[in-house]
Parts: sequence; structure tokens; C-alpha cells
Amino acid sequence: MRGFSLVELMIVIAVIALIIGIGIPTWQAMVRNGNETTAIQTLNTLRTCQMGYAARHQGRFAPSFAELVKTGCIEGDKFSSETPVINGYIFTMKVEQPSGTRPAFFSINADPQVAEGTLATGTRRFYIDSSVGTVKVTEENRPAKADDPSI
Repeated sequence: MRGFSLVELMIVIAVIALIIGIGIPTWQAMVRNGNETTAIQTLNTLRTCQMGYAARHQGRFAPSFAELVKTGCIEGDKFSSETPVINGYIFTMKVEQPSGTRPAFFSINADPQVAEGTLATGTRRFYIDSSVGTVKVTEENRPAKADDPSI
């Protein structure tokens, strides 16, 4: 009767463990990169939506994600709360309406839901506002801001 020896089974198990040991961290890095790319694309979409909203509302920006949902510019199922979570990133928006000589202003941050460890949804933090033309980024453990470098 012919079967596998203990040494052969141990070699197969060692090879499988090696493949898993290399594959899981690579998979996690791909997921984080995908989440970060989606966050950047979402921020660019939100900036476009806010600029379109301001063009139709005498320079005033939408005060909330819910207001942008009403315009049909963004999907309601993704932006159903004041701090929506999309692909592992938490989005927060601040809006200041115009007053006196000060124009309207908005800023939006995208921060990872989990920023550290093996379950990290992203490692970089992003920022846009009504006065910057590009997405700003930081890898520090704080929200990104206008002074951070552009992508």
C-alpha cells in the first residue's frame, strides 16, 4: 500500500504556509491601496459637486452630504450620514457660508477607519477645500490640511 510519508506531508504544509505568509500581506496592501484610490476619487467627485452646487446657489456651498445627495450628484446609499464611511475611509465636511466680505468655504477630510495594524483600511489621510485645486495628503497620524503636500 502506497501513501504519503510524513516528510512529504510536512513539506506540502510548509509550502502552503509560505504561500499564505507572503500572500496575505500583499493582499492587505492591495486592499489599502484600492481604498486610498477610491478616497481620492470620491474627494474629487465631492469637489466637483460642491462647485456645481455653488454655481446654482449664488456661491453658497451645500451644507451637508444630504444636500448633495438631493442634487443627484452623489449616491444616497453611500452618503446617508454626516460622517459616511466609504471603502474604509471616513469622510467629514465643514462648510462656512459667505458673510460680509468673506466668501463661502468648504473642506472635506478623508481619514482611514483603521489606520494601523494588519486590519488597516488605509495609511494616508486626505484633504480638499474650496481654495485648493488638488487633493492634499499626509501619512502622519492627524487629519490632512491645506498646508500638506499635493498628491
